[in-house]
Amino acid sequence: MNEILFDLSGRPVTVLETAIAGGLMLLVLIFWLVLKTVREIRLRAETDTAAAERIHELESHLSQLLKSQGEMTGRMQTMAEVFGSRQSDMMRSVNERLDGMGHKLGLSMSDTSKQTQESLRHLHERLAIIDRAQRTITDLSGQVGQLQAILSNKQTRGAFGQGRMEAIIQDQMAPSTYSFQGVLSNNSRPDCLIHLPNGAPSLAIDAKFPLEAFNLLRNAESDDQLKYAQAQFRKDFSKHIQDISEKYLLPGETQDTAFLFVPSESVFAELNEKFEDLVQKSHRARVVIVSPSLLMLSIQVIQSVLRDAKMREQAHLIQAEVGHLISDVSRLNDRVGKLQSHFTQANKDIDQILISTDKISKRSRKIEDLELGELEGSREEGSQAEEPLPLASKA
Repeated sequence: MNEILFDLSGRPVTVLETAIAGGLMLLVLIFWLVLKTVREIRLRAETDTAAAERIHELESHLSQLLKSQGEMTGRMQTMAEVFGSRQSDMMRSVNERLDGMGHKLGLSMSDTSKQTQESLRHLHERLAIIDRAQRTITDLSGQVGQLQAILSNKQTRGAFGQGRMEAIIQDQMAPSTYSFQGVLSNNSRPDCLIHLPNGAPSLAIDAKFPLEAFNLLRNAESDDQLKYAQAQFRKDFSKHIQDISEKYLLPGETQDTAFLFVPSESVFAELNEKFEDLVQKSHRARVVIVSPSLLMLSIQVIQSVLRDAKMREQAHLIQAEVGHLISDVSRLNDRVGKLQSHFTQANKDIDQILISTDKISKRSRKIEDLELGELEGSREEGSQAEEPLPLASKA
């Protein structure tokens, strides 16, 4: 009913107003037809009295019709006003609701946009972390590949074990207490020689553990391969132990025990767990198998021995310094006694000074009391001399 059909001179025309205008035009057309009919009847009434009565009736009906038309027009205007006010109220309510919905929609879109931006920011941060982790994993895989390439080559693997052993010794000991690749009297070169104090023989350390057969043990897929790998490992390990015992255990030049450095704790644990016979064989050959942790512990023990030896070498100097220290303490004691006697004499002098100051203060108070007595006596004599003067004046 309130739908706008078209605009007339800038004013919107609704369906209701169009219907009202159509009804009015219909009533006007009916009224015109009735008037035309009345005129015809009047023309006929001049000749027919019955027609005159009928015309009278028609006129009465016409007056009633006009009255009804007026009432209908008033009602239609009232309805148009009511519909117009209701239409404006409805439009205002609809506009208010649309504004509220637009405001809520804007706030919701703003909150959604903020949440989306925050989620995207967190997503970018996590992607950056994942990217860094991926780069770290890539670098680590490259390093593992390099380590595998190092361990697959005998010379580079020996250099790797030598590097770990050198790093441990360099971190724990002074440079003058060890030497790398030192030459012995039989022209053999142990990987490291630890120089012990008091002219004691050096301790030889070897860092070339045979890992080829050990890797065969780990890569064995069948019982036959496992047996072959175990036999090969026992053969290579026994040969290496024999070489260390023959080359590095020289009486009077090196200790009667040498170290075989294993650069991996896992290899050391598996060796002691599965090849106890080889470990016992190495002990009988006076070759001690050490892992990185055991080498560090051994180095700490050697450091303690070196420290004790150095302390014993410097014992006479320490005794001389202790004697000088005792004489210094005795002189200090004498000087403290003299200082104490000086303080005692100073305290006595201070007590005497305090006694003298006390006497002086007492005498000054007595003098002050005497002066006050003389002043009061002079004041009394002056008052007595002045009293007879008024009597003399009266006389």
